[in-house]
Amino acid sequence: MKKEQVVNCQFSVWYPIFKKHTIKSLILPLPQNVIDYLLDDGTLVVSGGDNNTQQNHTNNSDSEEEDVQAPEFPEFNSKVLEAINTLGGCVFPKLNWSAPRDANWIALNSSLQCQSLSDIFLLFKSSDFITHDLTQPYLTRTHLLTLPFPHTHTHLFFPLFNSVVKWSELLPGGEFRCFIKENKLIGISQRDYTQYYHHISKQEAQICHSIQEFFSQHVQYQFLDEDFVLDVYRDSWGKMWLIDLNPFGEVTESLLFTWEELTSGNSLSANQEEGDTAQQEGPVFRYTTSDVTVQPSPCLSYRIPRDFVDLSTGEDAFKLIDFLKLKKRQQEDSEEEVEEEVRQ
Repeated sequence: MKKEQVVNCQFSVWYPIFKKHTIKSLILPLPQNVIDYLLDDGTLVVSGGDNNTQQNHTNNSDSEEEDVQAPEFPEFNSKVLEAINTLGGCVFPKLNWSAPRDANWIALNSSLQCQSLSDIFLLFKSSDFITHDLTQPYLTRTHLLTLPFPHTHTHLFFPLFNSVVKWSELLPGGEFRCFIKENKLIGISQRDYTQYYHHISKQEAQICHSIQEFFSQHVQYQFLDEDFVLDVYRDSWGKMWLIDLNPFGEVTESLLFTWEELTSGNSLSANQEEGDTAQQEGPVFRYTTSDVTVQPSPCLSYRIPRDFVDLSTGEDAFKLIDFLKLKKRQQEDSEEEVEEEVRQ
């Protein structure tokens, strides 16, 4: 995978090409002061300039409280509100590549629906995916879990955009990920592979045909690269929508496939344990069957502090050493208390 492939999969690049076949959206350049705010770990207040939020901070040295004015971005806030109103009052936010899917737990009703800049900031500042877009867009999600986050953004060779997409209720059972290699559709995976959807097994042939037809008529040979990953949505009337484009490589989740089989020269075959069979001449279509144990969403891991993840996986040696030292001190303190009780 080349850097150019990642750059070409930016929303601001592919949306103008396929805007007739996707959900209506607006793209706004992200000012540098907003980028700095999103990457500032010390700024916990959330303000979009549409309210006058304040937060009390305690000074540890003299225990005095002081009011800190939340940062405001009146010009950017005005543009965002205008875009939200143009799109009907509710939007789905994302940056160049990612949406804050890992931060929906912090939002009201666990929804990514936003009606103000404050709503967007709350999701963006709580999302590792967004931080990845801002600082390390060429690294895989695996690297994202093992590398420390920089306190300031690195130099970026492309403009950053905040995209607002008209809010639409998409049912997870209608989303599919398509893998395109050399402009040929080689594999289709159920997007929400952690759940079983009965209608997919009943409509396997129709779904596969709809995706193939949509790809051949509207996407094939239209994109800037010949290798890419396509996310599509099939509504209850059978109409297809383009949802997202991703690089063809490990930076993108392979879902019910593995990148080894997707990138190898061998022909794909259907996995009878994880999905149903595919047509003789056409893409392999995999989906979760009723025989597979339903799994929790991968995004659930982002709901616990990163320190716990690092300790449980052994990814951060320094945190592990500190943890062991702490346990040793606790054990020594406990032994001293026992000895004191015995002497008494």
